[in-house]
Amino acid sequence: MRLFKSYSLYFLGWLLLIIGWACNSTYTAKPKGYFNITFPQRAYQTFQQPGYPYTFEYPVYARVVRDSTFFGEPTENPWWINIEFPGFNGKIYISYKPIGPNSLDTLIKDAYRLTGKHNTMAYSIEDTAFVTPQKVSGVYFTVGGNVATAHQFFVTDSVRHFLRGALYFDATPNADSLGIVNEFLLTDLKHMVNTLQWRNR
Repeated sequence: MRLFKSYSLYFLGWLLLIIGWACNSTYTAKPKGYFNITFPQRAYQTFQQPGYPYTFEYPVYARVVRDSTFFGEPTENPWWINIEFPGFNGKIYISYKPIGPNSLDTLIKDAYRLTGKHNTMAYSIEDTAFVTPQKVSGVYFTVGGNVATAHQFFVTDSVRHFLRGALYFDATPNADSLGIVNEFLLTDLKHMVNTLQWRNR
């Protein structure tokens, strides 16, 4: 019994010593870390396919794929494409609709409505009107927060053509981890928009 008590006191003494040492040590939180990303050198090529009502420049490290389904649903016309960035698990969804069969007012409202679907996760949605060097007018949408798409836009000539685009990532939305890639591809998205021109089919 005495032996048990002496071991208990010995253990208790060590425990108090460890707790006292731990309480006096300084805790330093480790910052969050993300993978180091090496970005390719920027260079562009021209998308200019027969029968398409638009042309633009896009990065050489991307590929254009015809979109036969849009989020699982059949596309409305053959001019919908995806600009895929395999190195970043991202893509720009491009949808095109001719004005005439579709009301311009309805197309613009749809663009705002689709962007507004991210309201539940977004802390801000900013829209900015612009006119490109090619005299193409449109609106950029910047969506803040942990959302699937931080950058969207639409462009139109208000008479015949209406094109909408959205940059998405095949990853869990995280504004911090995707931030640097978002900024890199935003430059490419804006280059695409600034070089876009309408064509007669």
